[in-house]
Amino acid sequence: MQDKDTWSGRFAEPVAELVKRYTASVGFDHKLAMFDIQGSLAHAQMLASCGIIATHDLNDIKRGLAQIENEIIAGEFVWSLDLEDVHLNIEKRLTTLVGDAGKRLHTGRSRNDQVATDIRLYLRHAIDELLVLIKSLQNALLNLAAQHTNTIMPGFTHLQVAQPISFAHHLMAYFEMLKRDTERLHDCRRRVNRLPLGAAALAGTSYPIKREMVAEILGFDGVCENSLDAVSDRDFAIEFTACAALVMTHLSRFSEELILWMNPRFGFIDIADRFCTGSSIMPQKKNPDVPELVRGKTGRVNGHLVALLTLMKGQPLAYNKDNQEDKEPLFDTVETLTQTLRIYADMIAGIQVKPEAMRSAALQGYATATDLADYLVKKGVPFRDAHETVAVAVRFAEQRGCDLSAVSLSELQQFSTHIAEDVYQVLSLEGSLASRNHIGGTAPNQVEAAIVRARVSLAKP
Repeated sequence: MQDKDTWSGRFAEPVAELVKRYTASVGFDHKLAMFDIQGSLAHAQMLASCGIIATHDLNDIKRGLAQIENEIIAGEFVWSLDLEDVHLNIEKRLTTLVGDAGKRLHTGRSRNDQVATDIRLYLRHAIDELLVLIKSLQNALLNLAAQHTNTIMPGFTHLQVAQPISFAHHLMAYFEMLKRDTERLHDCRRRVNRLPLGAAALAGTSYPIKREMVAEILGFDGVCENSLDAVSDRDFAIEFTACAALVMTHLSRFSEELILWMNPRFGFIDIADRFCTGSSIMPQKKNPDVPELVRGKTGRVNGHLVALLTLMKGQPLAYNKDNQEDKEPLFDTVETLTQTLRIYADMIAGIQVKPEAMRSAALQGYATATDLADYLVKKGVPFRDAHETVAVAVRFAEQRGCDLSAVSLSELQQFSTHIAEDVYQVLSLEGSLASRNHIGGTAPNQVEAAIVRARVSLAKP
């Protein structure tokens, strides 16, 4: 039997070169190399502890895997397409280095539970790094918000001017989205952090293994308790990609607003030059390429979620070759989200805010009309009557080409006898903000308190 094919004794002819190229995964699953070594070391330690392999075999395996790890780090490891995947490449090199001890490493396991373990180790590590990056972005939002609790801008519904809010309040909405994203990733991590190793191909193994020992060595919270499910489950990858798609969706919404706000028609902000590009033909252009790409890459991640769901939807138990297709969408999702979060925090920190433009826009569109209606209700007018009264007053102000706050008292009183001189306190932008003085409201003191609470939450481990 030729050594290069693990199963070649079963077949009468070699695998065709075209099939090798079509079925090989080493071109992308080499990302799992360090996690494969990590899992193999724990497996070998358990095998030796159970008396399944000798101590000297364990020592040889440790020595060989340490050398392989160094070769991979140094870029000297030679990946072979003939060996199909990361697991067989490492096993072949280990056998070359330490002989029979390398051949004994695979005792009591299959590539099915091996790859499932590697992916979980990889994804657990990725989630931990992503949580750090989200926290960095949240800190950038808090730092910017803390400077603008009194910066007034129009709040929008239907992209039409609705009510005045503070810029800080708007930023804190995205902080809350990222907070939920963090909670989802923490929750997802709990389901990722279960050990499949020991399930072998699908039914478990006849060797007297200790799965709980391997779980403890690798830092898993426990083991997957059904061997069929352990090797075929990819829920954790789908769940993570769904979490990632939500993070990207939140950042895509924010990106759309940054793009609008940077447009001269808004002129609310300026994004630092290092995140923008020019035009090859129009010398005046400054294009917000980074937020535009975030919008585009959101579709990419959403597509990976659909791809993984579709991958799994028709699979019978247990492992099938289809599952080789889980890695590229997962790897690309992790890479895309990592790069996006890293660049986004830096971009937010470099935003230049233009308060005058924001305030000027808030004075357009009769943003304090609801405040006037609330004022009348507090004077005893039923809300629906107050709503109609203010609608007529707004139409009058539109015809005059002025804001409600610029309409004289006598003119306002023709719409309602309940209007008195104190009406101008609610018609001012500052008065409107200050009146929303409750948790979750846009009053500056409430937003400042929200920022304090947010900083305390981020300080927790």
